[in-house]
Amino acid sequence: MSLSDADRELVVEELGRDPTPAEAALFENLWSEHCAYRSSWPLLSAFDSEGDQVVVGPGDDAAVVALPNYSDDASGDASDPSDPDTETYVTLGIESHNHPSYVDPFDGAATGVGGIVRDTLSMGAYPIALADSLYFGDFDREHSRYLFEGVVEGISHYGNCIGVPTVTGSVAFHDDYEGNPLVNVSCIGLIDDPDRLVTAAVQEVGNKLVLVGNATGRDGLGGASFASEDLAEDAETEDRPAVQVGDPYTEKLLIEANEALLDEDLVEAARDLGAAGLGGASSEMIAKGGLGAHIELDRVHQREPNMNALEILLAESQERMCYEVRPENVERVHELADRYDLGSSVIGEVTEGNYVCTFTDGDGETETVVDADAEFLGDGAPYHDLATEEPEEQPRDLPGDVSLEGAFETVVGSPNTASKRWVYRQYDHEVQLRTATPPGDDAAILAVREASVGLAYSSGADPNWTTAAPYEGARAVALENATNVAAKGATPHAAVDCMNGGNPEKPDVYGGFKGIVDGLAEMCSTLDIPVVGGNVSLYNDSQAGPIPPTPTLALVGVKEGYDAPPLSLAGGGGLLLVGGRTLAGEAEARLGGSEYLAQFGGTDRFPESLDQPAAFVETLADVADEETTLATHDVSHGGLAVALAEMVHDDAGATVELDAPSQGSPAAQLFGEQAGRAVIETTDPRAVREAFDGVAPVYDLGSADDSGTLDIAVDDETLSYAADEITDLRDVIDSELE
Repeated sequence: MSLSDADRELVVEELGRDPTPAEAALFENLWSEHCAYRSSWPLLSAFDSEGDQVVVGPGDDAAVVALPNYSDDASGDASDPSDPDTETYVTLGIESHNHPSYVDPFDGAATGVGGIVRDTLSMGAYPIALADSLYFGDFDREHSRYLFEGVVEGISHYGNCIGVPTVTGSVAFHDDYEGNPLVNVSCIGLIDDPDRLVTAAVQEVGNKLVLVGNATGRDGLGGASFASEDLAEDAETEDRPAVQVGDPYTEKLLIEANEALLDEDLVEAARDLGAAGLGGASSEMIAKGGLGAHIELDRVHQREPNMNALEILLAESQERMCYEVRPENVERVHELADRYDLGSSVIGEVTEGNYVCTFTDGDGETETVVDADAEFLGDGAPYHDLATEEPEEQPRDLPGDVSLEGAFETVVGSPNTASKRWVYRQYDHEVQLRTATPPGDDAAILAVREASVGLAYSSGADPNWTTAAPYEGARAVALENATNVAAKGATPHAAVDCMNGGNPEKPDVYGGFKGIVDGLAEMCSTLDIPVVGGNVSLYNDSQAGPIPPTPTLALVGVKEGYDAPPLSLAGGGGLLLVGGRTLAGEAEARLGGSEYLAQFGGTDRFPESLDQPAAFVETLADVADEETTLATHDVSHGGLAVALAEMVHDDAGATVELDAPSQGSPAAQLFGEQAGRAVIETTDPRAVREAFDGVAPVYDLGSADDSGTLDIAVDDETLSYAADEITDLRDVIDSELE
């Protein structure tokens, strides 16, 4: 990829001359879709990012939100998060590493983890949890399984080595990811003292810019521009140099060194070196501060001989941070870097005027290779005005005769709805001792003891939903993630998104992308969840075609304390289905976007949303925290059949009776995937009905028992499966990959 003729004309006009090779390459990378959001920025204003809890919103390496501090209030009520006395913040960030993970699944995914962790460090936070949302082609294909195994190995290796637990996430398989998988990784960080908060904006002329961390090599050159192109047929071999190589042990040292620098108040501003390397990080810091810089590229500590100015400027070597440091503190920064066996070099200083980079070669000749306005570098790229084509609603064209027994076994045993234990058992989710509810439930719960807050964490999307209906499917993604945290008794607090799409120059692709942006933004606004940051990844297109529009949402909720009702049945309460329309009198409940249709063919309209989604989420969170609530589980992927199958185990079963056909077809009742529903096991069904009265429907499913068997009666048919039979059905990923 090179600077387009139109962009080059703008650069020449601004500079008053032709750009140097280093300037042209820097503009190419910083003006790429990956960095400048040229196709997506006009759409992103749909998101509401404001709220009393928001300390730092979109635009920095990560967002910062304040937590309520239950420990400060004897009444048990949370203190006002906008109160300056609230002393605990969390950071939220999310990134994609899609193209690198196709070319090299291990290193591509591993460096995605490293990058989002450094985004967390640059805000002054300590990383406390990761979430991974992964999307691959059909699981039956050997290449898809190769990518899947490599990505999971890369994430587990890097996360485990640096001591940051991966506690939640999602995995989806869909034909249209065959030529371009998605690897979206989110990170939460903790700031237990507001004085430790750092941003990327440089503060004062005369301060030094210090590079700390790994030595710079030639890996990852042009990574930002590579991420802004469709994947070519030979990408796995030809684009390998654009993929960075990670070193988690150096990253662990960098995490601890960053803490030491913050402890001694040595950092004025910080930015991690990610896309476009040193050129991207340093120019963005300068632009955000409204100042200039003089950088001497030859002073950068290097690990390869004879590197030229362009390579030093744009290499995306990992485990590096750029800090703004007061002159009197530079020596102490070097000392702390040495303590942690990290390289450090003073590469320049903050100035008035332009962003200037010089390079002195081996003969002592000094050349100015970059001399440009930092703001123009970062924000000068014009946005694209692209044509959109509205997606059509799918018609109702259901598959022919499918037995309920066959459908149950196929849907419950699909890789999409099957157990993901093979994935999360490779992650150390207990490191740091905060994980109160581990992977495998609707949401993880992290114990933020500093504020007596249980932090619920959910992340994911469903490509079946957004393929069927981009706008409504994205609304359902937001509602499902909110339902996940509410089912654990937490109230949604803030979110970040990773919006993934294909080539935006194709009107139908851009129309679908616009749909997921608008749908996710609308539902988050309805639920009063500020979307405080995120990432956009476009040009996820290959010889196999565009990916489904994929709106990954990483959402956190808050609650007092760390206890939460489990997903698994206790075996001693009544079973209720709350929310949704499928069992609430809709004669033709919709199957659009369901795993049922993905397995058996056909199409249908996407399910309508709840009338009062915000009230539903709030009520569910309240009910989940009642002592009479024994178990709760979100109903989504695979529908009610999968939700019930996931709740049953050897010591607890359920007897369920569904009223068909007056409440919809048996297939729709069991396999419809309308978001905003949950199964509740309770010893006080009347109280649950009263809580949801006027908010959402409540349907009596039956009761839980100690049988270890799931019995479902529907439309004169009975399905009966013992827990071990269900386990066998749901172990398809384990059995295939072991």
